[in-house]
Amino acid sequence: MTRLVEGWADDVPHGAPTDFHRAVAARPDEAVLFSWMEFPAKAARDDGMARMAADPRKAAMAADMPFDVRLIYGGVVPIHDR
Repeated sequence: MTRLVEGWADDVPHGAPTDFHRAVAARPDEAVLFSWMEFPAKAARDDGMARMAADPRKAAMAADMPFDVRLIYGGVVPIHDR
C-alpha cells in the first residue's frame, strides 16, 4: 500500500436518492467516516487485500471496535490525478 487516508465526515449532506448516510444506513446519532487505500498496482492491491482478509488479528480487532462498521468497497481506475 502506498497510502491510507481516513476522514471524519465534515461536509456530507443528506441527498435525494443517494448519499453516504443512506449507503451505510446511518442512524441520526451516527457519524460517517470515509477511507481509501492506494496501491501501486492492481496485483499489489489483490495481494494486500488477501493478506488482510487472512490475518487472524482481524477478528480480534473487529471485536474491539468501539463503533459499528458498515462497509462499501470497490476498486477504481484513476482518470485524473493532479
